[in-house]
Amino acid sequence: MNPPVLIPGSFDPIHLGHVDVVDQALELFGAVVVAVLYNREKPSGLFTPDERVALIEASLADRPNVTVRASGGLAVDAATEAGARFVVKGLRTGADFEIEQQMALMNHSVAGVRTVFLPCRPEYAFVSSRFIREIAAHQGRIAHLVPEPVAQALAGRFEGSP
Repeated sequence: MNPPVLIPGSFDPIHLGHVDVVDQALELFGAVVVAVLYNREKPSGLFTPDERVALIEASLADRPNVTVRASGGLAVDAATEAGARFVVKGLRTGADFEIEQQMALMNHSVAGVRTVFLPCRPEYAFVSSRFIREIAAHQGRIAHLVPEPVAQALAGRFEGSP
């Protein structure tokens, strides 16, 4: 089997757009490491890195060639640790490409790691973790946008919220 590819992100929380990119990467490369990136200096987010790892593992449990880990460093360091030669980034819009291209060029310059861009399916082009958190905090409907374990975790986190 080929070495895995790395899909880095904050995944706070993982949503179906992320799952789509993981599935595409599995189809193309055969093995994926999902890296939950966090800043050790600035703890933040709705879910802790360990909670995010657990939610991703539960959400992708039926995909045997996916491993999940947390990393407090750079994406290229996580790629090196995972033995990945490629980073995979999902794109929703042209604006995503503008941001990700600069990062991809920097990652290649710094560590020789190449980036592969995969467009998400159109039905997920508007989905973002930030919107998911905001809608869930106001007890809006998000179950059709996230895996079931995430929907349950969000319901539990915001139970009793307005």
